[in-house]
Amino acid sequence: MRLSLIEIGLFAGAAFVVVTALPRCSGSGPATAVVRASWARTPGVLNPAVTQATIRATICTRGWTRTVRPPVSYTNALKVRQLGQYRLRGPPSAFQEDHLISLELGGNATDPRNLWPEPYPRAAAVDRIENELNARVCAGSLSLAEAQRRESSLKHASG
Repeated sequence: MRLSLIEIGLFAGAAFVVVTALPRCSGSGPATAVVRASWARTPGVLNPAVTQATIRATICTRGWTRTVRPPVSYTNALKVRQLGQYRLRGPPSAFQEDHLISLELGGNATDPRNLWPEPYPRAAAVDRIENELNARVCAGSLSLAEAQRRESSLKHASG
């Protein structure tokens, strides 16, 4: 069987389309991928001002996280850098630069070892879990240390 130059060109073009399109269709994008926080890059860092003894004046005070939250310009620049470090693809808008130990549970606001790019929609689901843990800590049904341990475990194991 002998192929013409046109048939070879068509075959090469089809092969190129398959090779370039498959990675985009494989479900490996940020919306479907499970992205776990890296123990090496993002072990989690605590805010030393937040302890079990200070929760009433810090994380259990409405609006307190606004007083420590870093500016978006800082987290956006860090997100772009960390997307490369985590080897994640996709637009930065597909990710939330998330605190491994959330501000609601006494995480450090600006230390890069406490921040990582978490893909949407997972980031929104995890935000609800963080709020539930904060409510339990503030109600006294869960210690701060246990809530921080659970949050770290969740993000390192499940993203």
